Amino acid sequence: MPLIDVSIAAGRSPEQLRALIDGLHKVAEQTVDAAPENITVIVREVPHELWSRTNTTIAERNASAAKEQ
Repeated sequence: MPLIDVSIAAGRSPEQLRALIDGLHKVAEQTVDAAPENITVIVREVPHELWSRTNTTIAERNASAAKEQ
């Protein structure tokens, strides 16, 4: 019974998120022989202000890039 929990920065289209879920289901079926009815996928969209790498949020990087243009 795979539980696949994915965090992703907010901003993807519903179609992209649906494709992600579909792809994760297929990979779980193919790689660990999971039955489709036993696979759970949770996608957590994180606001840009709450996602940080190297002590800089995505929102801060985006704002900085916009100023440079």
